[in-house]
Amino acid sequence: MLSDKEIEDIREELATAKNPLFIYDGDGDGLTSFLLLYKIHREGKGMALTTTSYLDGKFVRKVEEINPDKIFILDIPVVEQDFLDGVKRPVIWIDHHPPLERTKVKYFNPRIRNIDAYVPTSRMSWQVSQHPEDMWIAAVGSLADYSLPNFIDEFQAKHPSFAEKGDDINTLLYKRQIGKLVKFFFFLLKGPSTEVRKSIKILTRIKTPEEIFNEETPQGKFLHRRFLKINEKYEELLKQAKKCVKKTRLVLFNYTESKWSFTTNLSNELFGHYPEKMIIISRRKSEEVKCSLRGKNVRSILEKALVGVEGRGGGHPDACGAVIKEKDWDLFLTHFNEALDDS
Repeated sequence: MLSDKEIEDIREELATAKNPLFIYDGDGDGLTSFLLLYKIHREGKGMALTTTSYLDGKFVRKVEEINPDKIFILDIPVVEQDFLDGVKRPVIWIDHHPPLERTKVKYFNPRIRNIDAYVPTSRMSWQVSQHPEDMWIAAVGSLADYSLPNFIDEFQAKHPSFAEKGDDINTLLYKRQIGKLVKFFFFLLKGPSTEVRKSIKILTRIKTPEEIFNEETPQGKFLHRRFLKINEKYEELLKQAKKCVKKTRLVLFNYTESKWSFTTNLSNELFGHYPEKMIIISRRKSEEVKCSLRGKNVRSILEKALVGVEGRGGGHPDACGAVIKEKDWDLFLTHFNEALDDS
């Protein structure tokens, strides 16, 4: 968690920003982190990274086009020094992935103090925000990163149709209405950029989850209908992925959906239903295989599988992402199965 001094420091940076740029990871934790901080002063713009979780010098030109006075980086695991050198503006980076050594940045990461700490970026953003009407956003963000927030009982009391008292995290994610809300925050970032921007702008004005799922306002109705349309595609892929669950420990599902990627959500849900399995969801695109991996200690297995393979990957102990060159995919799978047998 953030210390009191760190919370005040971030609040001061937000209060003195006139035109901030929020760059955030294109997932549920990243989007909710942006919403929580943006809604404090409602100043600036947001930019989701939906095809990468990597900021380097190539993004400097985009920053120059927007011309912010400060940059807030949220839930991005890798920020290269050439980006920090090139933007020539104050940068505030809030993250919870393995810490990196960087200069020219205010870096907030609980793992600097405790390498085993697991605090979603949205949880830290909620520490900064503390707007009572935004608790539901913070709860969704934590659950999106598979972390049970310590205020879940308070959320349940305010929104009883979304959860039941005493629910564990898998029940919340896969058997309760809040689980659909978590998917909603992922799916909202998919589709044509004009629709995505419109959806996020509307979302900054939504006050309760009921407004969306009960379609209480035209804005809520628009967002809910958009979610249902995208969710249809997801549910069809999930049905196919479940057919790949066999007696073997490894569950491997490859798909070629060209429009949108659902690898993260598919791997999360399969792991939630089959926690004893090792899950790989992969999608081929542009001579690469992008995959999402879930399983107990999967990161250590992934590290061994990447040896001698053209590709990269990493993440949390039980949840990782990787990108492998298509020509080395079979070799990667061989290495992965060997490491899995040895684990």
